[in-house]
Amino acid sequence: MGIIEELEWRDLISDCTDREGLQERLAKGPITLYCGFDPTADSLHVGSLVPLLALRRFQLCGHHPIAVAGGATGSIGDPSGKTAERQLLTHELLKANIEGVKVQLGSFMEFEGVENAAQLVDNADWTAPLSFLDVLRDIGKHFKVNAMVSKESVRARMEDRDVGISYTEFSYMILQALDFHHLCETQDCELQIGGSDQWGNITAGIDLIHRKQNRQAYGLTLPLITNADGTKFGKTESGAVWLDVNRTSIYQFYQFWVRVDDRDVVRYLKYFTFLSRDEVEELASQHEAEPHARIAHKALAREVTALVHGEEAVTEAIRASEILFGGELEGITEATFREVAGEVPTCELSTDRFGGEGLWLPELLHEAGLAQSRGQARKDVKGGGVYVNGKRIDDEQHKLTASDLMFGKYVLLRRGKRNYAVVIAG
Repeated sequence: MGIIEELEWRDLISDCTDREGLQERLAKGPITLYCGFDPTADSLHVGSLVPLLALRRFQLCGHHPIAVAGGATGSIGDPSGKTAERQLLTHELLKANIEGVKVQLGSFMEFEGVENAAQLVDNADWTAPLSFLDVLRDIGKHFKVNAMVSKESVRARMEDRDVGISYTEFSYMILQALDFHHLCETQDCELQIGGSDQWGNITAGIDLIHRKQNRQAYGLTLPLITNADGTKFGKTESGAVWLDVNRTSIYQFYQFWVRVDDRDVVRYLKYFTFLSRDEVEELASQHEAEPHARIAHKALAREVTALVHGEEAVTEAIRASEILFGGELEGITEATFREVAGEVPTCELSTDRFGGEGLWLPELLHEAGLAQSRGQARKDVKGGGVYVNGKRIDDEQHKLTASDLMFGKYVLLRRGKRNYAVVIAG
């Protein structure tokens, strides 16, 4: 299966500047393509996976991908899809962001050991040496202002007189066009891919290549992802879902995919995994037959977590998830337990409360909010519905001592099947 057919069955093609021409070009042999990633933060987020994995899909089909870290474009800010001016990053922050993004870009493709090795470049390398006069004289003269203001990203901002658009952001498309021109000239790069909001910037680059090099280039856009309920993809109540484990924990990352809307899960299996068409269709059938089993959701979470964080991370995330469904705690790491603790109500108590003869379990259940009274807590314990650190306790006189503190400070309480609390001693 060719790359266009692969993208089509996955519903990953939003538009193409010349689909017939691109298919004819691909039929002649491998093509070099690129996609840019601006370092607006020190990590990419899950929305970046669509173009990032698209580069990988091209590489798997024998093509030559280039990932461009936006050291130059990131210092300006892309107005596409923005209703207001971006806050410019300091040079120090931009540098730190670039380093973080480069690490992530480098983990999704093969950069050595294969004939079609990927490349990772920074557009500041060819943009920074240019003077302002160089850009105006050699590049700017090929751009017509009337064409630039007709681009959706610019026009929408100009129509809002209270906001408008600065010359800095207005010039962004020139820098992105320069990237395509430079890569076409030096790396024989003939194709740029990006989100559908990049259409104007991509076509600007194609026009510049035609004017400066008198050659054909192509653009292919990918869909911008929205959830079935119309909300923006990749956002949770606590903020964006990042690829960096220091911003979004492995457990939170895994749970994000497990919890996607039933209406989205099959679509996301196409977008965010490398499962074959047959495998996706089988999961779709299982999901339709047994939606409550969440088979497709778990497959999605496993695949994407493994892609981003590795197989060991999947095991860790599943272990953490199982804790909240009565799983064993033996062998669990403190880091994994802390992730779970962040998902349930917590109660802080002095470590001294666990000294001497210990703390009476019904009293602890009441203080942790799992029982309305000590009397109710006693009944729950006697009825066999209370668990301490994963083990059932049915002795209503049971007391907890320092030896019951996991990692010297935690107690996991459960009443019934789904009522949890974590006690933190300190």
